[in-house]
Amino acid sequence: MRFPSLVDRYASALFDLASSQRADSVVERDLRALQAMVHDSSDLRHFLASPLLSQDQRKAVLNALMDKAGFGDLTKHFIFVVVRNRRLFALPQIIAHYFTLQSAARNELVAIVTAAEALSDQQKKSIHLALKKAVGRDVRIVPHRDPTLLGGLVIRLGSRLFDSSLRGKLATLKLVMKGKA
Repeated sequence: MRFPSLVDRYASALFDLASSQRADSVVERDLRALQAMVHDSSDLRHFLASPLLSQDQRKAVLNALMDKAGFGDLTKHFIFVVVRNRRLFALPQIIAHYFTLQSAARNELVAIVTAAEALSDQQKKSIHLALKKAVGRDVRIVPHRDPTLLGGLVIRLGSRLFDSSLRGKLATLKLVMKGKA
């Protein structure tokens, strides 16, 4: 589900506020933590998307979550604005777009690296160095796990896609075999 203008407005507003208040690192830390929580918890994803809860209920739950995680005031205030404006359903996309804006400001590329198993720190470092050397500028690695890949990697770097996964190779083989049958 995409809400481009909505997502862009909120992410840009937060990015500008964080920059002007020199709170970039705090907001980044908070949003990375929240993004990980949303990624790891289907209950939290359902909570964000549910229209059945009142604003007060949403605020209470999110306040407890953010207090426990030690979020900064700017991040908390921003999330409460999102709740008040009934845009909580778009929060994951807003966070992702915030990181896109941040990467653009840092002149770095974002590489979404999908693997069948979680990548080790050494694997992330090797991939980072190889991509940095290949493109000639800094690259931020965003790891994802997809057990359906069976093995190998899928790397999305901007608009480019590199698929060295076993699933991708099998799909290619299947197409080749159908063409020759």
